[in-house]
Amino acid sequence: MARAARLHSLFSLQALYPTLTRRSTFSADFFQLSCLCSTGRLFSSMNALKPPLKPVLAQAKRGFSVNDDDLASPDDLRYEAPLRIVEYPDPILRAKNKRIESFDDNLKKLVGDMFDIMYKTDGIGLSAPQVGINVQLMVFNPVGERGEGEEIVLVNPRVNKYSKKIVLFNEGCLSFPGIYADVERPETIKIDARDINGARFSVSLSGLPARIFQHEFDHLQGVLFFDRMSDEVLDTIRAKLQSI
Repeated sequence: MARAARLHSLFSLQALYPTLTRRSTFSADFFQLSCLCSTGRLFSSMNALKPPLKPVLAQAKRGFSVNDDDLASPDDLRYEAPLRIVEYPDPILRAKNKRIESFDDNLKKLVGDMFDIMYKTDGIGLSAPQVGINVQLMVFNPVGERGEGEEIVLVNPRVNKYSKKIVLFNEGCLSFPGIYADVERPETIKIDARDINGARFSVSLSGLPARIFQHEFDHLQGVLFFDRMSDEVLDTIRAKLQSI
């Protein structure tokens, strides 16, 4: 997920990091940020004199399920450094992502390299398929600066509850450079995942951490952020998507 502005003064995630090595649950308002909601939607006016645009379709609204036997092999986790960001419309972004069962030094190296390229490209979150590796892995740091905030690693994440309250927020994506638009998502979620050492845990997220998680979790399901946009918002970026 791309960062649109610096977030240094918004909050600290110091209380989150210890929970990622044990099973626990936070209160729903722990990460509540009143500044997350956009004040309005973006609308576009189409010029009738322009030639019609080719349709940009939301191809994966529902994503796909990953079976327990869809396990990543050692070959699935091999890669050549340095990593690069995979950009739309590369089919890697729509491919299935396998579950990780090997928590070894190779995984730790991959995580470190993912953080490196995330910071270099001014991101606050990144999924493995965005660097060409189709496995169930994401990293994020809502502050977006090395040495500040907390670096979060989630392996094989699953959502077990979404809040009914939906919030609107202007999102960007490293796989869609220069494109930002409003996306509605649940404000709070409860998730299960494994950490970089394979330990299982549960946690509740709200505010920006919940937003980043859902954006990256969509990538793990082959879903892209424009799949979540309303038709009106999608119209505002349709020409940019077609030009990629």
